[in-house]
Amino acid sequence: MAFLTDLAPFRGTGEANAKGQRLEEFLEGYDPKRYDCPSNTVDMLIFRSPEPYRSFRQPLRLLMVKRSNHPSIGFWALPGGFVNIRENLADAAARELEEETGVTGVPLIQLRTWGEYNRDPRWRVITTAYLALVEGELPVEAGDDAADAQWFDARLEERESKAEGDTCTQRFALQLTGEKDGLRLAAEVERTQVRRGILTDTSYRLCGSEGIANDHSSLIVDALLYLKERCGA
Repeated sequence: MAFLTDLAPFRGTGEANAKGQRLEEFLEGYDPKRYDCPSNTVDMLIFRSPEPYRSFRQPLRLLMVKRSNHPSIGFWALPGGFVNIRENLADAAARELEEETGVTGVPLIQLRTWGEYNRDPRWRVITTAYLALVEGELPVEAGDDAADAQWFDARLEERESKAEGDTCTQRFALQLTGEKDGLRLAAEVERTQVRRGILTDTSYRLCGSEGIANDHSSLIVDALLYLKERCGA
């Protein structure tokens, strides 16, 4: 049975395949469970600046939620969750953000996909990170499976950098301080960039984390560096 009802955009030339099947016949016998299918999630990096944000030296706050269930129960994580089977990624991001923090109407851009096979003990989970930068006040309220939600002052410091040929490796120290309770979270993340002609291949490795869920420290560092590279130091 076809997943979609409108098949017109998928007919190609309309010819049969090697088995003599037209599109409808092919879909009738297609088994989507033939292969193990990964789950898809979205995670939102919502940054807030008290004033118009023009320099990476300005104060920057990140919205985090405290997990009330496994995995990483009791740790702080980015707002996020699973994408429904008939839901666009951007719609899922907006929905999950509202359900977990009460925040609505924030413009989100797609930043990066994270797909390491060992990033979640429940199943093979691939997440797409979304980024937003807002100015001024933005109240939040924990909901859904979030035990708490609050803004954290975000600071990123480069601790080490070495370059060899086309490869550059940097180690960053991430510090997050809770705006309402002074709670301190920290992590060390390594970024490796390899030049491949006019392209750059970027990867991250989590070296250590305190109180931050699974690989969310890497997502945060990636987003902070993205902002830094666009607004200047």
